[in-house]
Amino acid sequence: MENLLTTAGRLIGAVGVVLCALTMIWRLLGNYHLAGFQLATLFQAGTSTVVIGCFLLLVARVDHR
Repeated sequence: MENLLTTAGRLIGAVGVVLCALTMIWRLLGNYHLAGFQLATLFQAGTSTVVIGCFLLLVARVDHR
């Protein structure tokens, strides 16, 4: 179970970081929308995905002890 939570936390966190980076780069290029969504919405989704990844890693660490 610990390995599953750790792997899921890392994968979900990495997806969130990529989404945040993509929205920042897209915004620096002067755009306000990507795939029909406002960039602020996508950035918030990326941030919440990183938070979920951190939570899963925390649960895996606490569950290990």
